[in-house]
Amino acid sequence: MTEARKGILAMVGACTIWGLSPLYYKLLVAVPPGEVLSHRTLWSLAFFGIVLALQGRLAQVPRLLSGRRALIVVLAAVAISANWFMFILSIQIDRAVEASLGYYIFPLVAVMLGVIAFGERLRPAQGMAVALAATAVALLTWGLGVTPWISLFLAGTFGIYGLMKKRLDAGPVVSVTAEVLVLSPLATLWLAGIHDGLWSEGRPGGFFGHDLHLSLLLAFSGVLTGGPLILFSYAARRVNMTTVGLIQYLNPTLQFLCATLVFREPFTPWHLGAFALIWTALAIYSAEALRQDRAARRAAASAATSGISVT
Repeated sequence: MTEARKGILAMVGACTIWGLSPLYYKLLVAVPPGEVLSHRTLWSLAFFGIVLALQGRLAQVPRLLSGRRALIVVLAAVAISANWFMFILSIQIDRAVEASLGYYIFPLVAVMLGVIAFGERLRPAQGMAVALAATAVALLTWGLGVTPWISLFLAGTFGIYGLMKKRLDAGPVVSVTAEVLVLSPLATLWLAGIHDGLWSEGRPGGFFGHDLHLSLLLAFSGVLTGGPLILFSYAARRVNMTTVGLIQYLNPTLQFLCATLVFREPFTPWHLGAFALIWTALAIYSAEALRQDRAARRAAASAATSGISVT
């Protein structure tokens, strides 16, 4: 099996785990989302710490927590924790359809953030895709009488997280370890507050250690977080980013199927119209990405040929 094929299989594996994760978080519906997030943070730290220790890379983490990079890590940590919390909450309150929509529109939000943050120029096809996505959000807002704020929040926080990651010169596993390390004191305080009865988020808290089934599920959240990221990192080193971007649509697609077929959440004609516009926008965006990738490969091949002929 070629390295590229191994990379594609790893990417499919990562996106499948991410896409089916609503099924896992639905099993934790009795546990308040803040408590789930706290456990996810701490168990992820344990998982990543073990992985990096085995790889001999644990010393790389403190380097990210000094100087200017420390602030970037903190901002990235805030963005990803907000994203994780909202995703967990959306599953618990039966809004998984909106969550899947958020991850569908994320690539288009990322394009707009690139324009704002880096002064990147929109190509006509990209502009059309972004316009269709905006129309989809407007259609859903008008039809349902409420803005799909969960979708926008998830896409926005994940987009901001991506911007922060671009400014960090570190691998994904090392950087995420630094992020959950920053968040771990807050997670510990939150769980301590639950244990002491300071807050309960409207429901009984402190499930870990009192319910074996839920305790195991909470502990497994570290593996569920870290495993796909390691697969993604493996794939990113072996597959071009255009292919990675296309395979990533498997994630929201599986989330969407979980929401509609398993959770039986409402899917109105307004949802259908909005999703149709989003899918069209992503088709245009993907076609443009493929065109750019092929053009870049042709240019590289032409340059290589020219170099050979000259020598």
